[in-house]
Amino acid sequence: MRTVLAVLAAATLAATGTANANPPEKHTCSASVTIDGFSDALDKTTYDGAYVGNLSALAVDRDGKLAALSDRSTLFRLDAKGPTGVVTLPGDLDSEGLAIDRDGTRLVTSETEPSVRRYSREGKLLEQLPVPPDLRVAPVGRATVNQTFEGLTLLPGGHTLLAAMEYALAGDTPGTVRFQTWTRDHGRFRLGAQYAYRTDDPSLGVPEVQATPDGRLLVLERGFEVGVGNTVRLSLADPSRATDTSRVEHLTGQPGVRPMRKTRLADLADCPTLGATARQPQPNPLLDNIEGMTVTGHQHTLKVLLVSDDNQNPAQTTRLYRLRVRLS
Repeated sequence: MRTVLAVLAAATLAATGTANANPPEKHTCSASVTIDGFSDALDKTTYDGAYVGNLSALAVDRDGKLAALSDRSTLFRLDAKGPTGVVTLPGDLDSEGLAIDRDGTRLVTSETEPSVRRYSREGKLLEQLPVPPDLRVAPVGRATVNQTFEGLTLLPGGHTLLAAMEYALAGDTPGTVRFQTWTRDHGRFRLGAQYAYRTDDPSLGVPEVQATPDGRLLVLERGFEVGVGNTVRLSLADPSRATDTSRVEHLTGQPGVRPMRKTRLADLADCPTLGATARQPQPNPLLDNIEGMTVTGHQHTLKVLLVSDDNQNPAQTTRLYRLRVRLS
């Protein structure tokens, strides 16, 4: 059956005008990643009085529709024509990560403290998960303001939840980012293992992470330089043999601490432009402040949808991207 999500994907491709313009080989970003299209249809629009921008996370809902979360704690439902519903989550939060549980409840990260909270479909706060003290913003912990929980994903089976810090803690080597897990125990999530992930460069942060069907992780790395633009890279990480760093006070490359094994999949600056334009300097006009990611399907390759956060800035764009990712 064709879900609404499949229709949305088709509409995103059609909006670029590239469906039949170029042969498939012209859409390759790397040996592992192909871009099928993009859409700016949501850019600078409103729905029911809410600004449809500042989008930081995407997730596929239980009915196949798409959920999009803004960092102003506004949660949209989308179909092929655009938003069909909106819920504002309570609290003064900087909402960044989104996962939808098997019962339809919403798990949301906030960078403010940081926190992970569970909400009903209607936006009612149901619970707040525990967070290790070191991951909290200084002076309570060792995290820097606006550099905490960004990515959020449920691993296959739904028994493990994982959140990615955006940047390193004070005392850890720059570029070494902690990923925290929670395991489900009698219906509730309890603190689990923690893993180290190394970005390509200390200037890059981790705005999003998504589990693959085999339990590995798609990791989005992002940076920005004034006058140059965004760096956006996609990597594959494997936590299966990584050291549990929850009791390692400082990550400084010490022997015996194994970070997650990592493979670079693509630098999105190497993708074809597909006719995209940018309102500020970019190494590729297709790029913007890409911050959200979700896996929308998996057969021979993963189907991946990305979204950029325009920060409600006239020089930036809310843009959806459709990728296909081949895993080895």
